[in-house]
Amino acid sequence: MSERPGGAATDQAAVDPPAPVDALRGPGADALPPAPHLLVTGGAGFIGSCFVRQILARGDGTRITVLDKLTYAGDRANLAPVEADPTQAARFRFVRGDIADPTVVDPLVGDVDAVVNFAAESHVDRSILGPEAFLRTGVIGVHVLLEACRREAERAAAGTRPGPRRRLRRAPRFLQVSTDEVYGSVPVGHSHEDDRLDPRSPYAAAKAAGELLVRSYVVTYGLDAVITRGSNTYGPYQHPEKLIPLFITNALDGQPLPLYGDGLQRRDWLHVTDHAGAIEHVLHHGASGETYNIPGAAERANRDVVAALLARLGKPWSLVRRVEDRPGHDRRYAMDGSKLAGLGWRNRVSFEEGLAATVDWFRANEQWWRSIRTGDWDSYYERQYGARLAHGLPAADIASGPGPNEGR
Repeated sequence: MSERPGGAATDQAAVDPPAPVDALRGPGADALPPAPHLLVTGGAGFIGSCFVRQILARGDGTRITVLDKLTYAGDRANLAPVEADPTQAARFRFVRGDIADPTVVDPLVGDVDAVVNFAAESHVDRSILGPEAFLRTGVIGVHVLLEACRREAERAAAGTRPGPRRRLRRAPRFLQVSTDEVYGSVPVGHSHEDDRLDPRSPYAAAKAAGELLVRSYVVTYGLDAVITRGSNTYGPYQHPEKLIPLFITNALDGQPLPLYGDGLQRRDWLHVTDHAGAIEHVLHHGASGETYNIPGAAERANRDVVAALLARLGKPWSLVRRVEDRPGHDRRYAMDGSKLAGLGWRNRVSFEEGLAATVDWFRANEQWWRSIRTGDWDSYYERQYGARLAHGLPAADIASGPGPNEGR
């Protein structure tokens, strides 16, 4: 048993189950050496910290250096289970810094076998309020990381890149973590990796630009790089600005739940442990220069997700308020996952199981999320939802379906 941030003693494996060994084997040779050293940027964030916890919990010798700026979305407490375990802590290093700063990035990349870039300003609502930070991290930061990897690839080619025990180290592999939002809204069918990108928010545009930079370095410099596009991810440790944790924590406090528009926007939900596991699988087995969708295979309307979490909490639908939709809100995301399935990956957590466990985790770890809803939280929340809630209306009960003006 381990003590969670927030004081709730829970079984770590129950929240972050290590992927079975056979899930990490796919066709073809592994792209990394045994027990690699990974640089995980944004590793104190939601998905990045899950990635770190899962890998180090396996105890297979992999070492991880986390580089994180610790903005509002990065929390050192997300890595507390790692740092509290002596065997994991011995293979872990934390560096606070900005991926857009070459003086920080270059020496770290020089000492690793791969870079996994989770670092991002990741909330669409915030990108609408202030897009500049998204461009710095999603474009300039990616460029700095790629340049560092390019220089290390040149050193490897020249035979001047030493590794452990003075053995020459191969060029670092680069994995860019992206999002299904680069495809834009998908009215019907499912997005495939070679479909046209059509980002419709500053966040999605920054992620698409980062992808294009990665692709250019593969083509121009021969960099060993892969890209993943994940669908809507949820689970423990998610910042309470996102839909599921926001509505869980608001409901626990008896506060209104601001549901955008008619609530019939559709998303494909992916549990964070499956997302992290799929990223590692692609890191080891993905073909250089390729992009892989990571779908959740759990498409739901937002209204249905809210109804399910309220049922788990035993809270009434009357908490839900229909508020003005956000600008450019994509109606539907859906991705085809056959390319990733061809590498041998399968998700393990059903939406029903994952949502129930997520609701229970937030209920048991109140201190963790209350510590995040401090500082500038109130000013952000007022700016984002204050006027909307002031003019909001009760949402029609989920059991009665859409109201007269709530057509699809």
